[in-house]
Amino acid sequence: MHESCGVFGVYAPNEDVARLTFFALFALQHRGQESAGIATSDGKGLQVCAKMGLVSQVFSEDSLTRLTGDIAIGHNRYSTRGSSRVGNVQPIIVGEGSNTLALAHNGNIINVEYLYKELCGQGYTFRSSTDSEVIANLILSSPEKDWVGRIRYAMNRLQGVYSLTIMTHDTLFGVRDPLGVRPLCLGDVNGGWVIASESCALGHIGASFVREIKPGEIVSISQNGIDSYCVDVGRRALCIFEYIYFARPDSVINGRLLYQARQAMGAGLAEEYPVDADLVMGVPDSATAAGVGYALRSGIPLGEGLIKNRYVGRTFIEPHQRIRDLGVKLKFNPLPEILSGKRLVVVDDSIVRGTTTPKVVGLLKRAGAKEVHLRICAPPLRYPCFFGVDMATRRELIAARKTVSEIRDFIGADSLGYLSVEGLIKAVALPKDIFCLACFTGDYPIPVQLEMDKLALEAMAATQKASSDVK
Repeated sequence: MHESCGVFGVYAPNEDVARLTFFALFALQHRGQESAGIATSDGKGLQVCAKMGLVSQVFSEDSLTRLTGDIAIGHNRYSTRGSSRVGNVQPIIVGEGSNTLALAHNGNIINVEYLYKELCGQGYTFRSSTDSEVIANLILSSPEKDWVGRIRYAMNRLQGVYSLTIMTHDTLFGVRDPLGVRPLCLGDVNGGWVIASESCALGHIGASFVREIKPGEIVSISQNGIDSYCVDVGRRALCIFEYIYFARPDSVINGRLLYQARQAMGAGLAEEYPVDADLVMGVPDSATAAGVGYALRSGIPLGEGLIKNRYVGRTFIEPHQRIRDLGVKLKFNPLPEILSGKRLVVVDDSIVRGTTTPKVVGLLKRAGAKEVHLRICAPPLRYPCFFGVDMATRRELIAARKTVSEIRDFIGADSLGYLSVEGLIKAVALPKDIFCLACFTGDYPIPVQLEMDKLALEAMAATQKASSDVK
């Protein structure tokens, strides 16, 4: 499973906003590692620097110095709509003159193909194949005169998921969809204001957490101060995987520190699936806290059996075949001296396709583990996500095709236990009805097509270009 994107925005006349945004994006790097970008406004024009790569690879002292102004927005991308290429990096800038905006987006728009065709029919052109550019042009297409009205118009037309930071020449906006699927929070810094996907970004730049931006809320920040506007909301659908995996453990969402929630998931697994064992270990890094929770509740000692290479996959250098064949050993290195002869409880966050887990189990057994008892924080994933997570199609999800016992045999574990939905909600300690649990239950908060094409806009753009060339 891959992360969704990270967004950030800052209005701070007394600060170096580009540098603040850089360090905030650094804190949000876990949400997307394909590309990064920063756009700023000096009140007269908008500038942008956005490229493929990690935050540390994209920006330099020189590029940050050229990004001047009092307002900035930033983006880390993992592609959930449109391919991973330089033409799809964000923030994007659309419009002309005073009718210009920059936008950064975390989410996925379900009716994007319909809106794309409609906007093309109105004469709008697209440089990318992302739903983010469709959102930006939809805002521009609004008959409303002011920016808040235009954003409201777009919100009324959009179906799907979006946490947005938007910047005009003189105003910063934070926007969260009415379902509240992806997190977004508000902070203050030295008399200015910041908006971020996660609260962990605030501490990195010396900002203080103020509150979360509500589902269906537009926050407007300018020299006139901060204003809030809300649209009607019905069902809420915060993604439960923010608690299980996506967000950093030091982030707080809905008043719940994620480290504590993950520790409680591990404790819940110990209650639901006890086993005689010698050692508990969490698969680093996402299941580390859950491993602690299992050990504390079960009384079985906690240890480290795998050391993670945190930089694997973060290079553009292609490994040759011999290195590629090492597979999971590129990511994890076992400790045979710790594992030999041990009956292990191995806590992990999820099993998606079932391609990596057998390799991890095999790695542990080859390192000398006598038994491997796998415990999973997420209930079985039987349905794909269409709301900003590039997870898998249903036919690729192993739990949609196999029973728990069949999955246990397939991955080579001695036993396998998934945390129940009820146990998960108990661990998160928040009301069940505020969450989207569709990947477990198939109950989507809004109707979706069961097969959606991530690259649909690229195909539509190619068809449109071919038609134009013929003419």
